[in-house]
Amino acid sequence: MCRNIVPLYNVEPAASESDARNAALQYVRKVSGYRKPSKANEAAFERAVDEIAATTWRLLGELETTAAPRERTGSLARITVAS
Repeated sequence: MCRNIVPLYNVEPAASESDARNAALQYVRKVSGYRKPSKANEAAFERAVDEIAATTWRLLGELETTAAPRERTGSLARITVAS
């Protein structure tokens, strides 16, 4: 149904707000069972994606670590480099 959500914290290159939104979209798709919601559910679906993306981005900004950043692997690394 959707690709796996990948770690966004402490990675190089650093995650973007777009990465957080994409992860939120994948999460809402998985939880709701909708790849594309009906018109009746579209507003609730988009609101959930927006709220989860904002919370994810806030979390990423508040986490702290002394560990060195990891290299992105898999499809996310390819997408980021290509962008």
